[in-house]
Amino acid sequence: MRFLMIFLSMVLLTPPAQADAERAGEFDYYVLALSWSPNWCALEGDSKNAPQCDPRHDHGWILHGLWPQFHRGWPSYCRTTARAPSRSMTKDMADIMGTAGLAWHQWKKHGSCSGLSAPDYYALSRKAYAQITRPKIFRKLQKQITLPAALIEQAFLQDNPELAADGLTVTCKQGRIQEARICLSKDLTPVPCGRDVIKDCSLSDAVFDPIR
Repeated sequence: MRFLMIFLSMVLLTPPAQADAERAGEFDYYVLALSWSPNWCALEGDSKNAPQCDPRHDHGWILHGLWPQFHRGWPSYCRTTARAPSRSMTKDMADIMGTAGLAWHQWKKHGSCSGLSAPDYYALSRKAYAQITRPKIFRKLQKQITLPAALIEQAFLQDNPELAADGLTVTCKQGRIQEARICLSKDLTPVPCGRDVIKDCSLSDAVFDPIR
């Protein structure tokens, strides 16, 4: 009994070691996160005077990121020998990501776990973004509306027949539609999402702002 108590004390008091899978390139699938820019601007961007929110950019669904994911959990800030992206690389991603700053942050937190070089990670992110049809109906809104979050998912499924309901989730933040998140294999084939990803927003009156 004394040995058992000592053993349990050692297990409970010893901090968990960093998982080997935190190394770059070791993950199960990707999550493609598409953010509705007008809602992000209303929640955060406007107060920061974010360039992304300037009406001249006309942003709708932008690329938040392409995130390596485990079936449970996700890696971040991985050890990698890949060189960090140059300023010109991050600037070139601003057309679909809103800002060069977001592109840099996504590389540092998520791209470093992909096992790819920065140019290849950005190229794969752009390819993933391009292969998903962003429903055009949302670009036609003239005023703020409220709607069931499930309608966002339905619109994506209708315009992307290759997607299945278990491979797509819609998230909300502070009562607003936040993101559509799509699960893709390493070669960007649609796959089912893990349990910690497939958590749909259940709001029936989520706020959805129009493009400015």
